[in-house]
Amino acid sequence: MGLKDNLSNLAEQAKGKAQEAMGKATGDQGQQAEGEATQSSANFKQAGENLKDGDLKGAANDAKDALD
Repeated sequence: MGLKDNLSNLAEQAKGKAQEAMGKATGDQGQQAEGEATQSSANFKQAGENLKDGDLKGAANDAKDALD
């Protein structure tokens, strides 16, 4: 997996966590849901990168995290 892709996925996940936290803090369910969706997207992308690298266990874990 490329370092650039990995960092991009981590940044997207952090953005989603921040959005979710802001939504929870302000009671904005839409922003909270958008943050959760952003995190799921990042986790699915990371799972795809892990599959490319042949890391099936990592891919499975990331996919599971995306669905949680």
